[in-house]
Amino acid sequence: MNKPPSLRINEIFFSLQGESSTVGLPTTFVRLTGCPLRCGYCDTEYAFHDGKMMPITDILAQVRETGARYITVTGGEPLAQPDCLTLLRELCDKGLKVSLETSGAMDIADVDPRVTVVMDLKTPGSGECDRNLESNIGHLKSTDEVKFVICDRRDYEWSKAKMDQYDLVSRVREILVSPAFEQIAYRDLAAWVLADRIPVRMQVQLHKIIWGDAPGH
Repeated sequence: MNKPPSLRINEIFFSLQGESSTVGLPTTFVRLTGCPLRCGYCDTEYAFHDGKMMPITDILAQVRETGARYITVTGGEPLAQPDCLTLLRELCDKGLKVSLETSGAMDIADVDPRVTVVMDLKTPGSGECDRNLESNIGHLKSTDEVKFVICDRRDYEWSKAKMDQYDLVSRVREILVSPAFEQIAYRDLAAWVLADRIPVRMQVQLHKIIWGDAPGH
């Protein structure tokens, strides 16, 4: 008899969405363990290894108990576990609003089309720029979002060039620019965005403003 599909889960928690187009909305987060990348600014290193195996049926039950309408599957890198695709599909089947936070280094071709993909394009300052999977651009939908984490002016200029190269403004719903935590002043990035009048949403990680670096938020 085959075992039911399971995932290694780091944490499941109910909080406010700190980023993306749903910032501020009460959301249940399902954080999967593991990530093949090692970005220099990573703030979830605790998710690289810590976690426990959970059947997807148990994950769904725990999500249901929170009563949230919005669900974010995150990591680590959630797509590093193949059964993440099953979890995403089953969450959508429950009628939930589901988003996936992914690094852009893993293939998104088979992600359920009902899921909003929030995909990083890793900037040079991340140290993992060469891990971007260019073929993912062709799989992005008009309901998806692309995020750039900006460490310095070079990252900002690189991100603008990628926006033009891939025509991201017409390809996705939102382009997000986020200052790397404690590496660049919020006002500097804001000034660059305003001076260039680029059509992006600047975000400042609401959850960190409220709770700092504490896990579970």
